[in-house]
Amino acid sequence: MMSGKHFKAHEVSCCIKYFIFGFNIIFWFLGLAFLGIGLWAWNEKGVLSNISSITDLGGFDPVWLFLVVGGVMFVLGFAGCIGALRENSFLLKFFSVFLGIIFFLELTAGVLAFVFKDWIKDQLNFFINNNIRAYRDDIDLQNLIDFTQEYWECCGAFGADDWNLNIYFNCTDTNPSREKCGVPFSCCTKDPAEDVINTQCGYDIRAKPDSEQRTFIYIKGCVPQFEKWLQENLTVVAGIFIGIALLQIFGICLAQNLVSDIEAVRESCLFT
Repeated sequence: MMSGKHFKAHEVSCCIKYFIFGFNIIFWFLGLAFLGIGLWAWNEKGVLSNISSITDLGGFDPVWLFLVVGGVMFVLGFAGCIGALRENSFLLKFFSVFLGIIFFLELTAGVLAFVFKDWIKDQLNFFINNNIRAYRDDIDLQNLIDFTQEYWECCGAFGADDWNLNIYFNCTDTNPSREKCGVPFSCCTKDPAEDVINTQCGYDIRAKPDSEQRTFIYIKGCVPQFEKWLQENLTVVAGIFIGIALLQIFGICLAQNLVSDIEAVRESCLFT
């Protein structure tokens, strides 16, 4: 009571507080799971016992996806959980700013991808070819390439001859490999009647005429097949990205709202 007037005390919204906490604790556990999977995979490949082996890989290691995504989710989830539970405005501000930066980077990447479509296509081609070279160097990378070629029914970046970049599959006379002039089994067309995968189905296939190759392997490259898939599923892809963006904006607004409540309570305490 001041000068005979009553001032209504500010209160922190319990609904917002525990909603942010509940949402972020799920986020935090998912990040922890991703980090655990990534570290387990690295341990299986001996990377943890020999850190220098990271630089030995010529291509992309899919484990990095788990580690980076898991790390970001872990940090954001931790800041959101503790910030909401302890009503810590610093952690909540960190959470909202970090989430805002991620949202801005995603938006920038989307705009640049639309403006520089041809450059992105060239980079995708370079990325795939670089990983074709390293196909046998890492089991996770090998599984990723096989999955991609099977899912999109493609072979190489722009065609089966891209596998000439790999030392095991190239058609040079000096290549002693049994897989010479071949392609991985994931390039082979699938027979629904076959229950067991024939891992040797691509042997010597590129030494045959093009007309015969079409019968046994996918002719189209993964870059054009990805473009085709993207066009056919544009609505779904756009919906997913919009949904993620809305969740991020919603999280930022809730965190800022909670910060405002916390600061208002602190200010009201100073004047009572």
